[in-house]
Amino acid sequence: MTPAAIGFLVLSIVTVWGGLAAAIVNLVIRPDEAKEDDL
Repeated sequence: MTPAAIGFLVLSIVTVWGGLAAAIVNLVIRPDEAKEDDL
């Protein structure tokens, strides 16, 4: 893999896991708001 491909892959993984972590934090800390925003 090229350095650019590796960088893109790492960025994608960080973005995905960062999003999941944020969602989990929202569910744990603000369950009421999370339920209202859930589509």
